[in-house]
Amino acid sequence: MDKKPTNQIVEQILTNIAQLLPQYLQNEANNAVAEGNVGICLISEEGQTYGKMYGSDQVKQRFFYQLAWQKASQVWITKENTGVFEQKVFNGEINERKFGIKRHDFVGWEGGQTIWVNNQALAVGFSGLRAQDDLDIVRKAVKILKD
Repeated sequence: MDKKPTNQIVEQILTNIAQLLPQYLQNEANNAVAEGNVGICLISEEGQTYGKMYGSDQVKQRFFYQLAWQKASQVWITKENTGVFEQKVFNGEINERKFGIKRHDFVGWEGGQTIWVNNQALAVGFSGLRAQDDLDIVRKAVKILKD
């Protein structure tokens, strides 16, 4: 893959998400979560933030984008996937105060992860599907870029 500016990479990821989303929403459990209203937030290593909301209900889009931002910003700060970081805290392996994140701000589930494209790290949060699918749809969108 050619070296592309981050904004071009992000636009391609967002386009791929839009194309993948209908197949995820065919699953009743995914559709029941947010009725097709989902959000994705991507943060570059420099702190540049990108995002997109999908669906038809602006209030639900806003809610799920807030969760996506919370996931992405936690990953950006901690350099750990959301579920991994929180498990380490609860296991006593790390102290969340070191990162300035309070337990009441924990996401409580998966959906935040680091992706690498063209040697560029992006902290990504996706929300509105089941937790594992929040991760999976982003991975597939990135895989399409690399194929």
